[in-house]
Amino acid sequence: MPNRYPRDFRGHGPQAPNAAWPGGAKIAISLVLNYEEGGENNLLHGDAGSEAFLSDIAGAAPWPGQRHWNMESIYDYGARAGFWRLHRLFTSRDIPVTIYGVATALARAPEQVAAMKAAGWEIASHGLKWVEHRDMPEEVERAQIAEAIRLHTEVVGAPPRGWYTGRCSMNTVRLTAETGVLDWISDTYDDDLPYWLEVGARDQLVIPYTLEANDMRFATAPGYITGEQFYQYLKDSFDTLYAEGQAGAAKMFSVGLHCRLIGRPGKIAGLQRFLDYAQSHEGVWFPRRIDIAQHWAKTHPNKRFARPSRMEREVFVARFGSIFEHSPWIAERAYELELGSAHDSAVGLHNALARMFRSATADERLGVLRAHPDLAGKLAAAKRLTAESTAEQASAALDALTDEERATFERLNTEYVAKHGFPFIIAVRDHTKDSILRAFQSRIGNDSDTEFATACAQVERIAELRLKDILP
Repeated sequence: MPNRYPRDFRGHGPQAPNAAWPGGAKIAISLVLNYEEGGENNLLHGDAGSEAFLSDIAGAAPWPGQRHWNMESIYDYGARAGFWRLHRLFTSRDIPVTIYGVATALARAPEQVAAMKAAGWEIASHGLKWVEHRDMPEEVERAQIAEAIRLHTEVVGAPPRGWYTGRCSMNTVRLTAETGVLDWISDTYDDDLPYWLEVGARDQLVIPYTLEANDMRFATAPGYITGEQFYQYLKDSFDTLYAEGQAGAAKMFSVGLHCRLIGRPGKIAGLQRFLDYAQSHEGVWFPRRIDIAQHWAKTHPNKRFARPSRMEREVFVARFGSIFEHSPWIAERAYELELGSAHDSAVGLHNALARMFRSATADERLGVLRAHPDLAGKLAAAKRLTAESTAEQASAALDALTDEERATFERLNTEYVAKHGFPFIIAVRDHTKDSILRAFQSRIGNDSDTEFATACAQVERIAELRLKDILP
């Protein structure tokens, strides 16, 4: 396989699907509470040093070979006080949340786990330990994922149906999908709607998460200083997404929370104000992420199709070699480009093919023009056109001309080729029979350089229409 670009810049494309949230909701607010306390870096947990991430200690750094009492006590606050403050807040409002639970942290928090289960909250996996995965060898990370699922099942009483690592590696999303047991994974931040990821034979649902509508910004710079700032950001995000939902383009709004951060009195006040504000609106759905996953799988199941960027050369050329009339060399050259998911749509692949046409020599492009048949000419009468050309000419009723109309086309074809050296080319699907004739009579008087440029543009337009017949 030649050079292929792995990142996906297209996503749902210009026409995102209608989320069709239950009850016609205009927005789905996914509240996520990260439970990490007891799963962070710590000598007690077999780590080489103390934790340094996401606390109120400014400029914290790991202490190699030592426990960090201040850091530990801040994490302890999340388990001892912050969790219960948040539990009272959400249960009093009957708002379900999704827990991102670090397996080893859950194992050290039996009362908190019992409270999560009693409240009907979803407990998803947040990995085995709350540690960095970026330098973790693939086989080690795979083993940790398996152990996280095993321990989670043992502690919670049921396996996790969702996953978020957070401090992930380049392999994490693929490795979690390859387990084949997760309804959703969330180690991405790339959309406002769920989407499907095809990993081998696995259709894996991805529910993107957030690092900006997230109380972690209380512990990072630039970030939030007061609960009011957090409230204002959540409100602004809500207002934008709610307005989109009112316009018929409902989205998902993830809000990330941490017991030791938002659980502090001065910070939780901002969250309380936001919940007051959101609950004052009609058509607001507060689902767990598993609820979103079940809805999306039912309403928007994945539909696989043959993706150009994943085709073998022979298949690619056979399928797209006739997009530019009798010129498979264009597809052959396009295959060597840095293709990716952005080229798996009609518009995307058209760009790749058109690039090869535009960068070709003048003689090569002239060859493409001359490969096109005359309109309503002898090849059409003899039924020797390509399937694409036959359908295109029929769309403008060029296969049902009167004797007089056919004679007019034949005369114009002869005059045009004699003057310019290539057939008259026009994207007939953009026209009627009468408008084609008018364009024919108008363009025949142009100089050949102008007509060459015009014909090339029409060739590209024909290719675009042909691709839209077979690709999204």
